[in-house]
Amino acid sequence: MTTVGIIGAGHIGSALAQGLVARGYEVVISNSRGPETLADLVARLGATARAATPAEAAEAADWAIVTVPLKAIDDIPAAALAGKVVLDTNNYYWERDGHIAALDDKQTTTTQMVQDHLADARVVKAFNHIPAAAILTDGAPAGTPGRRALAIASDHADAAALATAVYDEFGFDTVDIGSVAESWRVERDQPAYVVRQDADELRANLARATR
Repeated sequence: MTTVGIIGAGHIGSALAQGLVARGYEVVISNSRGPETLADLVARLGATARAATPAEAAEAADWAIVTVPLKAIDDIPAAALAGKVVLDTNNYYWERDGHIAALDDKQTTTTQMVQDHLADARVVKAFNHIPAAAILTDGAPAGTPGRRALAIASDHADAAALATAVYDEFGFDTVDIGSVAESWRVERDQPAYVVRQDADELRANLARATR
């Protein structure tokens, strides 16, 4: 059984944990407040889920999901994620994270920041531009007309391939933006952000993005 380590147990982390358990994965989920605070969530998820510290979740993971506030990325256990694929759901909300000059000045992207911190991991942006509740409700079988599409961005082909496979398991088509340097195209305040769109519509919205 594949084990997914989830670092962050907010709305997106919890929804992905539920979806992964339902699809036969083992989930080790963590937050910044301690495993004991996740007892109710783990009880709802069932026997193939357990709570842990972020370091323990990273160590246990065959691949991982990072879904923490951007201001907390320096707390992600980089050494334990070395050599692993990491799905990054982050977005920049300056109201929550404080102003980050490199982002305000368009010198980097949120996923580039995560990749820089996790220098020995292979990071792919995923699940950042869909409301958490829709992760579990908007999926459809492959080939369904109008199937919702989600974007990915990565500098690593195997990370992009894994995210594409996970999207398909959850019922979404994939549009590959390219490198993490292009991942701003699907972030907050861009045309593709939290809009329900099929692959053609997503590509059109990505093309309309401006910095």
